Amino acid sequence: MGLLIECPKCKNRNSPRADKCKCGLALKKLSGKNYWIEFYDETGRRKRERVGPSKTAAEQRFRDILKARTEERHIQKDLGARVCLEDLCRWYLDLPEVRAKASFDRDVNSIRNLKRILGESTKLRELTAGRTEGYQRKRLEERSPVHPSEKIRPATVNREVACLKTMISRAIKHGKLDSNPISRVKKLPENNVRERVLAFDHFERLLEACLQYLKPIVLVAYYTGMRKSEILFLTWGEVDLQNRFIRLKSDRTKTGVARSVPLHPRVWEAISRLPRGIRSSRVFLWRGKPVDDIKKSFKAACTKVGLNDFTFHDLRHCAINNLRLAGNDYFKIMAISGHKTMSVFKRYNLVTEEELSCIIWQDQVEGSER
Repeated sequence: MGLLIECPKCKNRNSPRADKCKCGLALKKLSGKNYWIEFYDETGRRKRERVGPSKTAAEQRFRDILKARTEERHIQKDLGARVCLEDLCRWYLDLPEVRAKASFDRDVNSIRNLKRILGESTKLRELTAGRTEGYQRKRLEERSPVHPSEKIRPATVNREVACLKTMISRAIKHGKLDSNPISRVKKLPENNVRERVLAFDHFERLLEACLQYLKPIVLVAYYTGMRKSEILFLTWGEVDLQNRFIRLKSDRTKTGVARSVPLHPRVWEAISRLPRGIRSSRVFLWRGKPVDDIKKSFKAACTKVGLNDFTFHDLRHCAINNLRLAGNDYFKIMAISGHKTMSVFKRYNLVTEEELSCIIWQDQVEGSER
């Protein structure tokens, strides 16, 4: 029990009295070596802890442990006292798997707000559940940068807190932290279920108001329920016109699961008529260039027909709802839409009063007994 010296070459831990390592490397006056301490905890188990290149720090840490044993307590190194929020965020955003995320830009925006309110220099040890809940309350009082007349919605705050939890969990996995102090912080209740489903005649009016290049894009969204990014970045290699399918690989879907989407006859006809680009394999082009943004043109079309509270994502709701009304079972619809859980899938289905008015009562069933 005591100090150990880690060999820079073979990583073997040696006694400080040893002149050479087992690999033959001389340890005296050697730079780049790290110190460990070896001790027995309160249960009698032998433990080793890596301290670093400072012999003084290792000796001090070892004395602290001996003192703790004498006082019948155990001191555990608090990693959260060393890591501040700025360091955690910088480390997290530099991870290759994080930079490859489709939601990387959203994470950057969430982190910007977290550092602004919680403070960049805040140590993770100081980050408590109460402080995080205070962050939630403060964010809810702020105005939306997109819609200044509205306040920040609970869903936005939930995504930001979820981002913070993810960063801490990832740091624990990599050994940078030992616990998550905000794991029990609850999500804010959300009431953001969209109840905007277009009847067929309303959709036809919207389609007529769209610019020519936008019409096939809107058709695909209305009939297949594909997400906007999946549609805009669609390539001819993903379109099987012969078998009437769109096949998306795992790296092209939000859930990371490949899926096949059948083509409605009207969608198949619209895509079949599209010209193929010379310099691009993308399906949807405008003046020979890929279409990357349709926000303004789609909003203009909605305004033209009086749909002021309608978004492009609402077309996905329309598709899923229409597939349900057509009598398709939920498993087929979820396979098309890419939903993994029934709870999320249910948010896209709206039972209207028109449907409820056609409910079948038990005493109206032919041959049933009252």
